[in-house]
Amino acid sequence: MHSQMSRDFEQCLRAVQAKDARFDGWFFTAVRTTGIYCRPSCPAVPPKATNIEFHPTAASAQAAGFRACKRCRPDASPGSPEWDTRGDLVARAMRLIADGVVDREGVPGLADRLGYSRRQLERSLLAELGAGPLGLARAQRAQTARLLIETTGLGLADVAFASGFGSVRQFNDTVREVFATTPGELRAKARPGEPAKGTVTVRLPFRQPLWPDNLFGHLVATAVPGVEEWCDGAYRRTLRLPHGHGVVALAPTPEHVRCTLHLQDMRDLSAAIARCRRLLDLDADPVAVDAQLSQDPLLAPLVRKAPGRRVPRTVDGDELAIRAVLGQQVSTAAGRTLAGRLVTAFGDAVEDDTLTHLFPTAEQLVDAGEHLAMPQSRRDTVLRLARALADGDLDLDPGVDREDARHRLAALKGIGPWTVETVAMRALGDPDAFLPTDLGVAQGLKALGATHTDTWRPWRAYAVQHLWALGDHPINRMPGGSS
Repeated sequence: MHSQMSRDFEQCLRAVQAKDARFDGWFFTAVRTTGIYCRPSCPAVPPKATNIEFHPTAASAQAAGFRACKRCRPDASPGSPEWDTRGDLVARAMRLIADGVVDREGVPGLADRLGYSRRQLERSLLAELGAGPLGLARAQRAQTARLLIETTGLGLADVAFASGFGSVRQFNDTVREVFATTPGELRAKARPGEPAKGTVTVRLPFRQPLWPDNLFGHLVATAVPGVEEWCDGAYRRTLRLPHGHGVVALAPTPEHVRCTLHLQDMRDLSAAIARCRRLLDLDADPVAVDAQLSQDPLLAPLVRKAPGRRVPRTVDGDELAIRAVLGQQVSTAAGRTLAGRLVTAFGDAVEDDTLTHLFPTAEQLVDAGEHLAMPQSRRDTVLRLARALADGDLDLDPGVDREDARHRLAALKGIGPWTVETVAMRALGDPDAFLPTDLGVAQGLKALGATHTDTWRPWRAYAVQHLWALGDHPINRMPGGSS
């Protein structure tokens, strides 16, 4: 995209002049005369075209010496939908950087996960995004720092290390460069209250429209007891994070999703936010998805009725895969019951008023072995999957090569096409994953009279949400919401 900016200048300019929020996160507008960069929908008077340059990432704009606009807060834009939908090196790297891999493992660790040399990785990111992995991670640390400064009562030194900075000086310098103000001045303007220790509430932005019913309805209808629940208008669940565990409450509003996180270790903030955004598919481009699906006259009425459907995904690929195996050829209720037994027997306990456990890891299930309480054939399949995940023979992390993961998963005895496509859709984030053998999908296709799905590509995972909605199933309804 960085190399295409000159070719796309006119298109970007039209978006800026129209203050089109659909393009927020796709690119950033840098104004040479002011030295600031903005989101396309910035409410300020659009600058002259001769004074503008466009950047594919906030990190690119920062590297060029621009600071963030204080009015439109460009670092709080939704992420680019490209990183979720694409499967190439750059997109895989961006998903891992969002998850905090550079902060935890450095650039060598990121390159190793992706199977490329550090030089190849840096060259690819610089060519397309205008910044290398360190610059991209630095931009994310700056955003996390501002969230902590403005929403918590943490001391500024604690904010620095919780955000991933190596020193207080590095933290201070970065905040000054990116936001043209000091951490202390940001804190004074925000005047945060004193929330409970380890608690942060943030707004998760998304591109309009968003249809929350099936998204939250699916998560609640399939919720594993002790791990997930619907409580006081929010979906709550436990999170296994790199430095500890957490509990999140996600509540939909017309303009954003309110996200309240209780974390053992504040260093997990950026990873937790990235995983919650991935769970709710908040970086999607619903206008592009709906436009493609609406080209089919059979599907168009469903899209008009419920625009902006998202794909309910996951915060943990390993967990989703294990739950998919538990749900093979049984009802939703039976799958929940099996998962709940595993959680109670083998999951780590957490302290919370209502939730009780983390979902067990693959390693914990392998250690449980024959003690897994379920029919032998299903137990054998779960154990084969858990061993493959624990041994590293199967990787379902955000930066994985999706097709390779698909093939490895399909090669495991006892795992059929429905499970492979479910994992591809919800854990790997493949926007074109499709479930023709799923009962709800098959019934939906029959009700529509649809005999082919090629026109729905590359968004067939979103078409699945519309097909499911044709049935009378609780996954289609948010508790207290409409059908």
